[in-house]
Amino acid sequence: MREEMWHLSAEVKRALNEGKPVVALESTIISHGMPYPHNLSTAQEVEQIIREQGAVPAMIAIINHKVRIGLDAEELKFLATHKQVEKVSRRDLPYVLAMGKVGATTVAATMICAAAVGIRVFATGGIGGVHREGEQTMDISADLTELARTRVAVVSAGVKSILDIGRTLEVLETNGVPVIGYQTDAFPSFYARDSGYGVDCRVDAPEDVAQIMRAKWDMGLDGGLVVANPVPSEAALDFDKMEAIICSALKEAKQEGITGKRITPFLLDRIKTLSGGESLAANVALVKHNARVAAQIAVAYHALIS
Repeated sequence: MREEMWHLSAEVKRALNEGKPVVALESTIISHGMPYPHNLSTAQEVEQIIREQGAVPAMIAIINHKVRIGLDAEELKFLATHKQVEKVSRRDLPYVLAMGKVGATTVAATMICAAAVGIRVFATGGIGGVHREGEQTMDISADLTELARTRVAVVSAGVKSILDIGRTLEVLETNGVPVIGYQTDAFPSFYARDSGYGVDCRVDAPEDVAQIMRAKWDMGLDGGLVVANPVPSEAALDFDKMEAIICSALKEAKQEGITGKRITPFLLDRIKTLSGGESLAANVALVKHNARVAAQIAVAYHALIS
């Protein structure tokens, strides 16, 4: 790696040098996942939750020709308010870095950057996957390819519920990515705790996840793990109600010809409006919950390998 392309905050650099647990965070939640000021306050609260569990948060973004791992208060606010933030996946990293654009990392790009500096646990909202009608459009998130190749455990509330969950799970299986239910036998559907699909296995403690991480990578098996952590019960929404809202938003997107990187931000905004704000509240709750569990897993994993 060219050292001048990377900037680690003092807190993250110290934690990695001292072998302390670190949790990666994706910045698209700030720039594309929530409106201001909810995006900023959620990011700040998520970082505090991770610290309270004994780990160090590492928000990742591209700013001024550098991959920045660990953002300060001014950088967080900048991302939360800037109007021209690129959504960065694997294919976009070279362009955004070289051209000096401001970029927010998706699951795939966050995994790449985290693994490059030795961070093995990552908290997000939901992973990308196979889009509905993906068998016709071939619209499949690069997140799935990255999970097949990059050694990071991703804690999420399942996949984004706007996706084809069944086909997404099939692609993960084909690529050898374990889908671990955290204190659940059901695969969650982001806003709801159950999707109608199961998980590959269930564990009930962070130490169990840490053992699976070590076993996989000690065997020389590349790729990550999906830790499916359902939205807290008190914040969960009704699956059928949300499915009707999602279908309505998808119909609007199709009518307006919205595709590619634009579709997820469009759908999330329409779902928030159509649900009367309930989806945003659930989104905030599940991101915080994922951060807490991810920090506990990071602490357990570092204790195991130390």
